[in-house]
Amino acid sequence: MAIFGLWVINKAGGLIYQRNIGDGLPNLTSNEYLVLAGTLHGIHAITSRLSPTGSSSGAHVISGETFKMTILLTATGTKFVILTSPVEPTAESMLQKVYELYADAVMKNPFHTPEMPIRSEGFDTKITALLGTS
Repeated sequence: MAIFGLWVINKAGGLIYQRNIGDGLPNLTSNEYLVLAGTLHGIHAITSRLSPTGSSSGAHVISGETFKMTILLTATGTKFVILTSPVEPTAESMLQKVYELYADAVMKNPFHTPEMPIRSEGFDTKITALLGTS
């Protein structure tokens, strides 16, 4: 399984969680990740309005020659993004599992403030177990 990274973006477009999985992604600064998350948020909003047949929830997959970015938009507007190799068949199911871990480890934590950065050791541990180490 070739998974390179995981992002969680809040409904305002802020990056609240970022994790590189293994090797394969260039080393970016925190600011560069924030800019990328905000840009993706804008692209996702634009693509939700481009459907010629009515309403759309926006882009679900953005592909390049060497990567595939799969996006899961939740009912609350939070976006889960996983970066994988272009031929990774399990990206959608992995995102669903990450969302379930987020609901269990983050949203049930009474000390977590929604829309703020995720600082949960339990979530990190579960993500490592699911996706691998970084």
